Amino acid sequence: MQRKPVVGICADRKVLGKHPFHAIGEKYITAVIEGAHAFAVLLPSLGDAQSIEQTLAMVDGLLFTGSPSNVEPHHYAGEPSAPGTLHDPHRDATTLPLIRAAFEAGVPVLGICRGFQEMNVVFGGSLYQKVHEQPGRMDHRERDEDTLDVQYGPAHPIRIAPGGQLHRWFGQDEAMVNSIHSQGVDRLGEGLTVEATAPDGLVEAFSVTNARSFAFAVQWHPEWKHASNPLSTAIFSAFGEACRQRQQQR
Repeated sequence: MQRKPVVGICADRKVLGKHPFHAIGEKYITAVIEGAHAFAVLLPSLGDAQSIEQTLAMVDGLLFTGSPSNVEPHHYAGEPSAPGTLHDPHRDATTLPLIRAAFEAGVPVLGICRGFQEMNVVFGGSLYQKVHEQPGRMDHRERDEDTLDVQYGPAHPIRIAPGGQLHRWFGQDEAMVNSIHSQGVDRLGEGLTVEATAPDGLVEAFSVTNARSFAFAVQWHPEWKHASNPLSTAIFSAFGEACRQRQQQR
């Protein structure tokens, strides 16, 4: 049996009852297994309790997922969060240094939603904490009362940058995407290239310009019913191919 490339997926740290757990949405795991045709490994968010070097030696790619929590604003010199904002400092302490180390080591990286925001912060960018309160910006949030199919349904178009990586994978100038976020890119990080934008100009996808391998992030959720969406299929196929190349190099 041919060995599949190993993709590490970083977990959220959640307290359920009186005990902390490390959790990952099954939709991300499924997208890695079926969309990227890879072997999924779940990585706990333990900060420096586990070696980054050993993690990178074990994986052929990394996926940084979406999450209900937000990156703590002190990581990008932002104002304190509004009361009640959910944070996950254990995840911040794990993902932010791991993203940087993976980029430097040439390990393929895909960021989704929170992972997209984490990647922007790692490269020196900043975030809007509430996009809907910014002049000229749309409300990119989902409605709690809607069903999952409505929440994750097409919400707005994106304009795909001509000549970019996403355009090369997908082959079209526009696509419809879902929109399930309150935060977004304010200042784009150094060395990042915009790959897609929303109608209000908000950055929806970027790549790392001089990356040695796949280093790409999206604000929407391509993992949701990925197999029925050609754009999602293109993204996970490209990510999986990069992971296989990494596996062969190792």
